[in-house]
Amino acid sequence: MSDIKDKNLAAKGKLKIEWAGSQMKVLQLIQERFAKEKPLQGITLGACLHVTSETANLMIALKEGGADLALCASNPLSTQDEVAASLSEDYGIPTFAIKGEDKDTYYSHLNSVMDFKPQITMDDGADLVTLLHTERKSQLSEVIGSTEETTTGIIRLRAMLKDGTLKIPAMAVNDSNTKHMFDNRYGTGQSTIDGIIRATNVLLAGKKFVVVGYGWCGRGLASRARGMGSQVIVLEVDPLKALEASMDGFDVMPMEEAIKIADIICTATGNKTVISVEHFKKMKNGCIVSNTGHFNVEFDYGGLVKIAKNRRHMRDNLEEITLEDDKKLFILGEGRLINLASAEGHPPDVMDMSFANQALAAEFLVQNQGKLATGVYTVPQELDDMIAALKLKSLGIKIDVLTEEQKRYLASWNEGT
Repeated sequence: MSDIKDKNLAAKGKLKIEWAGSQMKVLQLIQERFAKEKPLQGITLGACLHVTSETANLMIALKEGGADLALCASNPLSTQDEVAASLSEDYGIPTFAIKGEDKDTYYSHLNSVMDFKPQITMDDGADLVTLLHTERKSQLSEVIGSTEETTTGIIRLRAMLKDGTLKIPAMAVNDSNTKHMFDNRYGTGQSTIDGIIRATNVLLAGKKFVVVGYGWCGRGLASRARGMGSQVIVLEVDPLKALEASMDGFDVMPMEEAIKIADIICTATGNKTVISVEHFKKMKNGCIVSNTGHFNVEFDYGGLVKIAKNRRHMRDNLEEITLEDDKKLFILGEGRLINLASAEGHPPDVMDMSFANQALAAEFLVQNQGKLATGVYTVPQELDDMIAALKLKSLGIKIDVLTEEQKRYLASWNEGT
């Protein structure tokens, strides 16, 4: 029923899943409640997510809640094969994911998940919900709704809504404060640095490190690169974000200037071809180029390959590309998100909140079945606040509470100086 690399990897994967689970205290609490209440009983849920040990714990929590599951990878290089094996062999969750799968296999796996006729889809990049609205339209009437993990996916969903293409309610999980303010910033920041170092083993101290995009992911990456001693340069098209980056102490300049001095470049925009072939030609010899955005379209890797004089794979996820002028550029992970292509993605501690949002969003869709019009919805604020409170509790952190007088004052208008 599954399509995985090797079922014999399951024992190793199970240990990784258990370790990650030990760091995901909020999700554990939700799983315990789900096991008692079974809020997803009778629901078939199809998920397209990075198949990691953290995702595995989300799948286990959803199964405990009564859901029938099928899972595929949301990126050809993000699967941990041992985790996929354990989900299939130890937990009985149909899993369709093989690290390094080609494009045809990737879409075959998406269709395999849709063959289970899910009533809820769970996405990381909106590939599954896009497939539902294109090649699998006949299943639309069976779907209660969808949940979306990423900035990129939400951009796609809102574009679908604007075009009148979206036909189901979708939960923008990434818009939750306990998701994007922590996962995107602290998770992406740390795991991207981890991926770059694993792929290259270069010293970051003293390097000119260019961060393309200053959204939550770019903020986190810029902060962590500076913490490693890099001279960080930020590229932006949004005046407000560019101003923020400058006031955060980073150099801000246009692409045309930055590419001439960059030692390391990492894209984090959610957009397409922010680094073109012409940009590659202007980079200095030895520049390292990577991406931490969801899709491998942020720089024109295919165009670069076409003009390459020579190509060599120097290390895992490190490719040397020599141009006609004998300049060498080093491309990481074929332009795919480097924190999962080369490293292990976000630490479980931060994915704890992200996947708590996913689990509660799925429950919310079931509770409100038939009540939600087509649209893109945020996770209710009270659930977001609850997740933050549970995370603080799991960390042993206590905070003050407002007095009744303070609550009245904040709610009033007639008490001034």
